[in-house]
Amino acid sequence: MEYQSKIKKILEEVRLGVKLPEEALEELSELPYMKLGDDVKLDLHRSIRKGVGEIIYCAGKSEDQIRKIALSLSSDTGNAAFSRMSIDQADIVSEIIPEFEYFPIPGMGILKYHDPEPRGRVALLAAGSSDLPAAEEAARTAEFLGCTVERHYDVGVAGLHRLLDIMPRIREADSIVVAAGMDGALPSVVAGLVRTLVIALPTSVGYGTCFGGVSALLAMLNSCSTGIVVVNIDNGVGAGVAASLVAGKLNSPGA
Repeated sequence: MEYQSKIKKILEEVRLGVKLPEEALEELSELPYMKLGDDVKLDLHRSIRKGVGEIIYCAGKSEDQIRKIALSLSSDTGNAAFSRMSIDQADIVSEIIPEFEYFPIPGMGILKYHDPEPRGRVALLAAGSSDLPAAEEAARTAEFLGCTVERHYDVGVAGLHRLLDIMPRIREADSIVVAAGMDGALPSVVAGLVRTLVIALPTSVGYGTCFGGVSALLAMLNSCSTGIVVVNIDNGVGAGVAASLVAGKLNSPGA
């Protein structure tokens, strides 16, 4: 049950006299986060504060920590996502939660108990096939948060005609994510052709002087095109969340 619904249910039970105020207070005190020992605290209140559910970063977490997290999420505490997740970690969660789904590229797991509220349409572009891990992380994150994602891959500036062919579709999107490594030029080109905000996602793809994505990051930050915001190198989660918030705002009542 999503936490907004759980809070309403608790308040309604108090109103009807089914539950004492003291009992309700005890339950509500556990809602902001779930403490799983001294090393793990799940922020299950985030969906109320931000409209974005818990996204658990798995890299570096032990098998025991992953198991504790999975057990705590096995009784419908709301939707959750797992980023930078290995296959071994995914196997642990799958054994505990049958509803769990794992995507090897980008190494992301999705636990969906409820369909999220629709947020709008995101166009996701990747300059090259090598950018897919970061691009797919952004796509899966946006879908997790209720967006419809339209993917356009291998449309980099080395063959500009590939991009121009799809521009009519790109212009219809509520928000746009553009992933690129190497020289990081694609977001600048796209931003010069659309009215919508472009979220630039630099990737660590490229030869030696790309410095693990730093050259793409700097190129995007120094773009002369307006309407670009830039997330960190390979930060598909950040790009996906940003795109979904923009798309959701445009499609909210009264927008």
